[in-house]
Amino acid sequence: MTDETQKIDPVAALSKAEATVINHVQLILAEKRTSLAMLRTGIAVMALPLTVLGLLISTSRFYSAADMWFLLTIVMLLCAGLSVLGGFLITRAVYRIRVYDHMVREIKRQSPTVAPYLD
Repeated sequence: MTDETQKIDPVAALSKAEATVINHVQLILAEKRTSLAMLRTGIAVMALPLTVLGLLISTSRFYSAADMWFLLTIVMLLCAGLSVLGGFLITRAVYRIRVYDHMVREIKRQSPTVAPYLD
């Protein structure tokens, strides 16, 4: 017998119920990755208004705010809207990530035989 035949795959030795539990955890972790992508998008959306405001401040010597008040008001409203959207995306993503972490902890608590594979 060679070393390759003596190696036993621990996942192959799992029962059908344990494999189902692992599949559930994989699904939850896929949803968690989606929430992490939403978090990344929310951070990018929050960074855009900061960039625009920095650009406006750095070029403020080339225009008069009193003459451009209407355009500046529109830009500020758009920046505020993007900030609210980014904050919403970040808040929602963090909440969902915590929910998914709690779900995985519950599965680990209810299935002690599968818990070593979930760390």
